[in-house]
Amino acid sequence: MNNLPGPSAPLDISFNEDALTTLSAAFAKYGDAFQIFSPATGSNICVFSQPDHVRHVLVEKNANFTKGIGIERVRILLGNGIMASEGDMWRRQRKMIQPAFHRDVISGMLQGIGKANCDLRDKWQTPASTGADIDLTQHLSEVTLTIVLEAIFGQDIAEIEAVAGGNPFMLLANDTERNLQFAYKFRSLSGLVMNCVNRRRSEGAGNDLLGMLIAGRDRKSNDPMTDRQLVDEVLTLIVAGHETTASALNWLWYLLAHHPEVERRLHDEIDAWDENFTDMASVLQLTYTRQAIEETMRLYPPGWLLTRRSINADVIGGHAIAANTDVFISPYLVHRHPVFWAEPDKFDPDRFETTAKSQRNRFCYLPFALGPRACIGEHFAMVEMIIHTALIARKYRLRYLREQPMEMECQVNLRPKQSIMMRLEERK
Repeated sequence: MNNLPGPSAPLDISFNEDALTTLSAAFAKYGDAFQIFSPATGSNICVFSQPDHVRHVLVEKNANFTKGIGIERVRILLGNGIMASEGDMWRRQRKMIQPAFHRDVISGMLQGIGKANCDLRDKWQTPASTGADIDLTQHLSEVTLTIVLEAIFGQDIAEIEAVAGGNPFMLLANDTERNLQFAYKFRSLSGLVMNCVNRRRSEGAGNDLLGMLIAGRDRKSNDPMTDRQLVDEVLTLIVAGHETTASALNWLWYLLAHHPEVERRLHDEIDAWDENFTDMASVLQLTYTRQAIEETMRLYPPGWLLTRRSINADVIGGHAIAANTDVFISPYLVHRHPVFWAEPDKFDPDRFETTAKSQRNRFCYLPFALGPRACIGEHFAMVEMIIHTALIARKYRLRYLREQPMEMECQVNLRPKQSIMMRLEERK
């Protein structure tokens, strides 16, 4: 089928084992393109890590590739939402959802993002004063979930909590497992979402994300989304808008705690900021803060593995692959490619200074994927992370408590293996 080299040891693609270590070792030995046998599929998986490969699979020939290994697991949790759907249905849904993430819409969400983080900042006053440790991972999971729920449901989240006797979506923050039992519990929230949809249809759609999804119409038929589509898209936005952002922020604070010079430069920029988080232009002035976030997602991309499956036979970087071949592109490997990144394991936000970015191959950085299936909420997530970082870092310095480096958990998202415990120092 192809002439790709590869290790003799198989790859466990259940994601219960550490697949990233296996792939990293193979990348170090075999380079940009290799194959590895999967007992689960009974066939070889082709792993490509060169920017030209990225461009071919995700952009130029994206129509020849469907979602690959792991998508069945996503569908159990999220149904046939935009993350899992394919073909005409995916194109239709993407076009109907896209207006909800227009810059003007996101600007209207800034106050809610800022308030949630100001509340977190106030919540941390007591542990900062007493010297108590905080579970950073838990707190970030809660605040990012609060933000995405308000963006979707607006004031209706209070109604949902009243009916359910608490916030039913908090299971995303409290239950770290992502197995069939979790999927069943999460899908059981569909009824609450549908109740909210029906209420909106009778009382008015509203101007939050849910309202825009309800009001959305297919460009050709002018039909709205079906009930099932609405529920699947809402559940998809909740999970995608919460877990990836929380993971990235965990790694950001971990890296800042280990790099005092980067932390100092970030503090200098934030201390000069007017703290006007309701104005998009003011938020986007925090260029070094954004660079630190971008560099964090280079080293620890939440979506560390993109899986695709070829529809027809193809040639990628001179390597022929047959139809129905599983193809992996790992942003983690691409982001640490020594040919395209000097000192690839070093945390250096200056890599994302404007001139440095313009001189780099644009296909060697893909934390939100690339091409037509790039993350629809990229701008929302970036603005949210900048506001969070600025508001928290202006008041606190976070100190990592363990001597050992944090291990990675490489499942659907690249998360810290254990909760990151921090001690807060109030800045003067």
